[in-house]
Amino acid sequence: MTKNINKLLIVFLFIHLLFWVLAPSLTNKNLPLDTIEALAWGSNLDWGFNKHPPLSAFAVEIIYQIFGSNDWTYYLLSQIFVIIGFIAVYKFSDEIFNNQKLALLSVLLLEGIYFYNFTTPEFNVNVAQLPFWGLTVYYTWRCIKHDKATDYVFLGLFAGLGILSKYLFIYLIIGIKLVFIYFLRKGKKIKFSHYFIAGPITLLILLPHIIWLTENNYMTITYGLQRTGGVGSFIDHLIYPLIFLIKQIGLLIPFLLMSFFLVKKINIKFNLKDEKLVFLLLTTVVPIFFMLLTSMVMGAKIRTMWMTPFYLFAGTLTIYIFKSQINLNKLKNFATIFTILFIFSPFAYVYISITQTEKRTDFPGKEKAKEVQILWDKEYKSKINYVIGDEWYAGNLSYHLKSRPKWISINDKMAFELMNSKERISLEDIYPALIIGNK
Repeated sequence: MTKNINKLLIVFLFIHLLFWVLAPSLTNKNLPLDTIEALAWGSNLDWGFNKHPPLSAFAVEIIYQIFGSNDWTYYLLSQIFVIIGFIAVYKFSDEIFNNQKLALLSVLLLEGIYFYNFTTPEFNVNVAQLPFWGLTVYYTWRCIKHDKATDYVFLGLFAGLGILSKYLFIYLIIGIKLVFIYFLRKGKKIKFSHYFIAGPITLLILLPHIIWLTENNYMTITYGLQRTGGVGSFIDHLIYPLIFLIKQIGLLIPFLLMSFFLVKKINIKFNLKDEKLVFLLLTTVVPIFFMLLTSMVMGAKIRTMWMTPFYLFAGTLTIYIFKSQINLNKLKNFATIFTILFIFSPFAYVYISITQTEKRTDFPGKEKAKEVQILWDKEYKSKINYVIGDEWYAGNLSYHLKSRPKWISINDKMAFELMNSKERISLEDIYPALIIGNK
């Protein structure tokens, strides 16, 4: 039985990866906005950027150094991050249920949430959080149950990498802090030295970024606050949380439909003395609640895609609540609805990609880069070393030009220095960017 479940998991992961690498690779002419943005940052690596911490930029730059400007490799990168998240969910769920069928179902249910299929071809900071979110929860559970030093090391490592992916990861950290408080109050004994493992490792990983923040006026934090809309009017404190709730319910409809076909009879019973249930609530529901609370207190607009990692253990929580009402020998209806959604999602992506022709992924990035290279070669014999502009237009040139010029923001102090270079061409007439040779 164990071998069969493992084989099913591997087959599912492989087909998922195949679908979501092939679908965008065959139908998109250009990489999506967020991926190009990360590549722009990656061309000029630092310990932080104006919008986000640096992990997504490091990830795509590693791929670029190995594979260059082959679009399919960035779609593959994205799916690798997703699949690591899925594996973490499976491993965690197996420990929670001690039942591999239920663990597998916890992963399969996630195909009902479009964060884990339809939006994944665009590698960005939201997707970058997935493996670390999953592994942080998994190792938190292991720390609570086994109190081993190695588990605390991994917890600190993955928590640090998660925060380096996106600051919203801190909402999970809040839930995890509450987990430890809960279990300590329940009498859980933790070896004294273990209190000083995870936290320092996380801080050590974050230290270069923290130093960068202090040297750059905390611009990443400022940007994040601006994206939420800041402190809104009184009505915003009511409307934005309501919109947030409606959107969450809407995006969960396919997931709830799959769950409906899985459960024989809906009969909800909460036992708040159940440690496993409390753990799942604190790591799944509590981070979402604090996002809602943020919207209420700040009058902030929470963008739907920000919630990408928050539902990673929604399948585990749902199955845990209804596990006594699931007949594992009668899964035909569930298998049918799962198969329909599993196949429909990539086909919908392909259809939209082909029929809608004004998307970012239809941008002629390669052609524009060739035009720019021809213009440059007519004027200079040197290679293009820098490209100044925004992350999209200049970022596309940085990605597609063979010399892989460094992207420089138009607002960067270095941009003003480079504008006085002898070897430069302004592309204002054909393209919103400035290309530079030698300084």
